[in-house]
Order: sequence, then structure tokens, then C-alpha cells
Amino acid sequence: LKARLDWLGFGMLSVTIASLQMFLDRGEQLNWFSSSEIIVEALICASAFYIFLVHTFTAKNTFVNPRLFLDRNFAVGMIFIFIIGITYLASLALMTPYLQTLMGYPVVTAGIVMGPRGLGTMACMFLVGRLIGKVDTRWLLLTGLLVTAWAMYDMTGWTPDVSQWTIISTGFIQGAGLGFLFVPLTTITFATLAPERRAEGTGLYNLSRNIGSSVGISVVTALLTENVQINHANIATYVTPYNQAFSNPAIFQAMDPYSAAGRAALDGVVTLQATIISYMNDFKLMMILSLAAIPLVLLLRKPATPAKVDHSAVME
Repeated sequence: LKARLDWLGFGMLSVTIASLQMFLDRGEQLNWFSSSEIIVEALICASAFYIFLVHTFTAKNTFVNPRLFLDRNFAVGMIFIFIIGITYLASLALMTPYLQTLMGYPVVTAGIVMGPRGLGTMACMFLVGRLIGKVDTRWLLLTGLLVTAWAMYDMTGWTPDVSQWTIISTGFIQGAGLGFLFVPLTTITFATLAPERRAEGTGLYNLSRNIGSSVGISVVTALLTENVQINHANIATYVTPYNQAFSNPAIFQAMDPYSAAGRAALDGVVTLQATIISYMNDFKLMMILSLAAIPLVLLLRKPATPAKVDHSAVME
């Protein structure tokens, strides 16, 4: 017999994801809950998700089988991949404007210096593929988290004067961290899941990663914009005609606070410094998230035998 599609569960989940995506994409442009559109999208998302949860836990043959989450490795893996989606793709979203806006890199140059990140991921995925089954998967995950956190920590000290070699090497290390995370996490997430449930689990796993990416990009973008304003206000309190820096004739001539041109130049310098600090804060947040995921490794159970998982399907 052909299985019947749970249209109510499917519809409510679709509405939840669509409204959440609109909420995240439009929130920063419309100043979040100051906009009636954002409030409506948030209410639709919350209502649809509530109906979806009630239906899932009370009906039979639902679109998402809640018994999947009784498997501890799968439940922890869903949280894990959500955090990875936040940290990895959010950092990519930050790096492009950082290189092009703050450092003045052309598009091609920015792409070239970010390219080694992918090489690091590819190289370590090949390496980890050979280590699976020989080394405890949890140690590989721990290594990936620590390497990623170290790369983020290094980025918290970046300024627009950072060298290209530093950007390339740190990007390679960050990519290597993802290589140590993705394959072991996929393996251990599905290792204890019943084979007949892995196809359904794969869809949820990819969904968790994509939602994490959307949430991460929206959060770091919103924090960047808000922190620029806060840092600008804080730094501006020190910009007065009585600041000793203006005793230097060269500085006073270039940034004369009594002239319109000088005040514009001062505002540009303050904005630049505020933006640099805001990027540092975002990188620090992603470092903290990477470190905060370490306790999740302790919740994962080592499978009796390595599971055969189609990694290509999970990566789609």
C-alpha cells in the first residue's frame, strides 16, 4: 500500500519555514518588531509551528515521526548541525563585506583569498574519511570544534591592515575545522538510527542545517548593524575639541572639528573603528558558540559498529 502524505503536517511545517525565512530576511530592513509585517510573520510562524507540534504528537502517520528524536545521537546531531550552520555560513556572510568594504578588496581578490577555506575542508574530509572507524568519532568532533574556535579567536584580532597570508591561513584552518566536523557528525548522528528511518532523518538533518544558516546570517547581520551604532556613540563621546590629539597640527588640519569637512572626516574615522569592533564582536560570538557546542560531544554515544551513511545525500 502506498503511504498517504500527511498534508496538514506538511502544510504547517511549510508555512512555519516560509514565514520564518521572511521574518529573518526582512527583519533587519524593517527594524524588526517595529514593523507590523514582521509582527504578522512572527505570529504566523509561531501559530503554524504550534499546530504542527500538536498534530505531530497527537495524530498517527504524521509527516515527521517524533520517534526519531528518541534516538539520542540523532537528537544531539540535529542541535549540533544547527550550530555548525550558524557558525560556518554566518562567518562566510561576514567575510565578504569585511574584505570588500573595510579592506577595499576587489571581488576577484576577495574570492581568491577565501578560496583556501574550501581546500581546507576538502583535504580534511579526505583525511577524516580514512580515520572513521579507527579513531573515536567524538574525538574528531572535538578536534573540529577546537580548530574552528581557534580560527574564530584569531579573527577577533583582525583589523583592515591584516595581511593576505593571515586571511588565507586562517580561512584554511577554519575550513579544516569544518572538515573534521561534517563527516564524523553525519556518521555518528545516523549510526544508531534504524535504517528505515534514515531517509526521513536526512531531510530533517539538512533542514536543521539550513535553518541554522538562515538564523546565523540574520543574527550576525543584525548584531553588526546595532553594534556599529552603539560603538559609534561610545567612541564619539571622546571626540571633543579638547581632545589632546587635536594638539597635533596635522590631525587638526585634517579633522578640524570646527569645519564641516573636518567633522565629516572625523565621522568617517569613528564609523570605521566602530565597524571594526562590531566585526570583532561577531567573530567572538561565533567562537563562543563553537566552544559551547563541546558539551554536546559528551552526550553522543559511540556506536557499536560504524554506520554506512550516504554522505553525498546528506550534503545536498
